[in-house]
Amino acid sequence: MLRRVLPLLWALLIPLTSLEAVLAAEVEFHNDGPLAELGLPFSESVRVGDLLFLSGQIGSGAGDKLSPGGIKAETNQILLNIAATLEKRGLGMEDVIKCTVFLADISEWAAFNEVYVQHFTAPFPARSALGANGLALNARAEVECIAAY
Repeated sequence: MLRRVLPLLWALLIPLTSLEAVLAAEVEFHNDGPLAELGLPFSESVRVGDLLFLSGQIGSGAGDKLSPGGIKAETNQILLNIAATLEKRGLGMEDVIKCTVFLADISEWAAFNEVYVQHFTAPFPARSALGANGLALNARAEVECIAAY
């Protein structure tokens, strides 16, 4: 019986100690990127301890206009936006540990990946992807990510 209970106790204890470390970490909110002047209700990024959480990026340059050219052009701009945000915080694309990808049309997955691999190299960050019905500004894609210091 003890052999069955000990692994369960460890499985419960490890997340609790990690949660304690996160709750004790200092939190910094950053909103000094190109969209800050638009007064949108979110922070560009948030640092919690050694992790930097980036808000979702769409394929717009300075301001609120999408890069013309469809999924590939938007994906390229998204990843340039992410790289610029990371650089402001002393990080690079190699520091990204997790991405979440939202696609307006999941059939554009292959085209998205063609551009994605031009910005990331192996070992690639962990990644989740899903189809979304309605992204901001009718974007084709949105990507949010987490980086580690």
